[in-house]
Amino acid sequence: MNPAQRNRTAALLKASGYEDSPALTVQSTDGEIPHGRELSFAWLTGTVMTGLTSVLLMGAALYVSFKGQDTFSTAYEALQIVAPQPDTVTGIKAKTHRMRPVAQTRSELEIVEASIRESVDGRDMIRKQPFVRIRATLATAATALSDDVPAYDPVAILDSNAPIEGADSGLAANTQIYGADVEGEVSIRLAALPATLVPPRLISDRSAAEFARATVENLFGEGDYEALAYADTGQRLRELDTPRDGQLAGVVENVTAVPKTTTAEDAGLGRTERILTMRERTPLADTLSRNGFTPQMVAAVSATLRNILPTLDMPSGARLRILFGPSRVADSLIPYRLSIYFHDNAANIDKHAATVALTDRGSYVLGLAPPDIEFPEEDTEEINVNNLPSVYRSIWETARKHDVDDATTSRIVAMFAYDIDLTRKIAPGDSIEILQTAPNAEGRKDLLYVALKLGSTTREFYRFRTNDGTVDFFDTEGQTGKRFLTRRPVEGGGRLSSRYGYRVHPIFKTRRLHSGIDLAAPRNTPIYAAGDGVVERAQWVSGYGRYVELRHVNGFETAYGHMNKIADGMKPGTRVRQGQIVGYVGSTGNSTGNHLHFEIKVNGRTVDPLSVKLPRDKSLPASAEQAFEQTVAQIKDLMQRDPAPVTVAAIMGQNSRS
Repeated sequence: MNPAQRNRTAALLKASGYEDSPALTVQSTDGEIPHGRELSFAWLTGTVMTGLTSVLLMGAALYVSFKGQDTFSTAYEALQIVAPQPDTVTGIKAKTHRMRPVAQTRSELEIVEASIRESVDGRDMIRKQPFVRIRATLATAATALSDDVPAYDPVAILDSNAPIEGADSGLAANTQIYGADVEGEVSIRLAALPATLVPPRLISDRSAAEFARATVENLFGEGDYEALAYADTGQRLRELDTPRDGQLAGVVENVTAVPKTTTAEDAGLGRTERILTMRERTPLADTLSRNGFTPQMVAAVSATLRNILPTLDMPSGARLRILFGPSRVADSLIPYRLSIYFHDNAANIDKHAATVALTDRGSYVLGLAPPDIEFPEEDTEEINVNNLPSVYRSIWETARKHDVDDATTSRIVAMFAYDIDLTRKIAPGDSIEILQTAPNAEGRKDLLYVALKLGSTTREFYRFRTNDGTVDFFDTEGQTGKRFLTRRPVEGGGRLSSRYGYRVHPIFKTRRLHSGIDLAAPRNTPIYAAGDGVVERAQWVSGYGRYVELRHVNGFETAYGHMNKIADGMKPGTRVRQGQIVGYVGSTGNSTGNHLHFEIKVNGRTVDPLSVKLPRDKSLPASAEQAFEQTVAQIKDLMQRDPAPVTVAAIMGQNSRS
């Protein structure tokens, strides 16, 4: 730049307001009068720190908003760092949220006793025998108790429901109830009455005539003697529409429980609270292990509470509030917070004793009490419809809570697998009843009876030993729960992606009948024969792709379409057995993804595989009906008896109703 250009540039800068000033300095002044060119390290540091703090706070807020509250510190809400304030409901909250329903939970494990008659070395003996009875509502949330249960697999269920073979299989499950109660053991010997023995009359001719006279006189209003003649004189009849205890009798119909509208991101598991009451003195560890606490969690909670509680045995009347929330590593709920309350008999109030809460690091620390509530008389649990497990997992969760061994649970599941879609969610109030023998020397308990109530339908199965020594379970009509066809013949059961009925075809976009069900599964997942039968076709069929058709007895047929591969040996005339692999899942033919198209035909017409009534696999012969009816009556008697005056702890090592 030449001098002329430099002067012109300087003039332009000066005209714009710029001036030639001293450089920036870290000195507080430059000469006697400051020129505004000082640089303050304190100001610069404060500005940078303020910016960094703002960025961190904004980032944390955005992280919580996008990822959800369960990935943030659960200790904040659980520990209640700030004193709890009264809940206030805004107009927006009142419109977008609804109160969660609270359901009473029933969890009874009782010992019932009965006098049993059995034959020992040719002699009839009568002795008192205990039985274990369980009555419980099905679990409405899946916890760590059922994290490792076997995956739902219809073929594996077939193996679990096989009859119990062996001549001695029914000895440990004797239900021959004697009419009177006995103490200890009584030996019975039967002998014929001597021919000379004449039993005395219980009613004389004179007393009979007096009874007849008094009855006749009473019918015509004479005398003060009253007898039952034609109708009950008591007020024991009731009109059907008469309210009971202020409530109208009847069953609510056409009601469906659905979650509130949420975004797809928020439609996962939610929080729920369970309230338990100790019916008698109970070790805390026992109750926690039956309510979703893993052994590691129980150890951590116990170590924390030992610092403030004199004992970890919960007294009778103690209350537990357990807050559950979603796990980050499993499809189940884990305990976020545990609060313990002891009952003050003098003041008749429940006083808060301790609270422990889960932190982000997986440890349990002491916290403040949650907001006060009014404790109910019975055990309760909040119902979050997003948390409701499948029928399959709920049965496992409930069984493990009551110490039912896994082999017995597998058999229970198998009994109902042919009539019930075990993959659907349960409804609040569904329940189960189980009757077992007391554990023997090896700790084994034999299953005698199981009843599953889903909605308004109850299904029952009774243990019965047939004349050939085989033990199986039959319903009240003498039929097993087995069907000769399975409804979801794919490994793992598959995911129901399309039902039977009219629909808009996903490829042709026209409304037409979907003649089967679609069970989505990964490519090459094994497909099994739904029942014993003969191969009719095993070839490529237009639209169905690779296709297998089986013919069964009594006019039943099954078809399997869109296979990726047909199993070796499948050709017309080949006999197959139930559970044998006939092919592998694929997407051949007119298909939009890997799935099995499964059809059932009856006399050449397609029916809905999920709802068609299928014939039973086995029924009791007519010769066994009387013995079976007697067994049913005896088991019903055990289910209706009052529990024995023996604590569960004395028999089972478990003394908590919870």
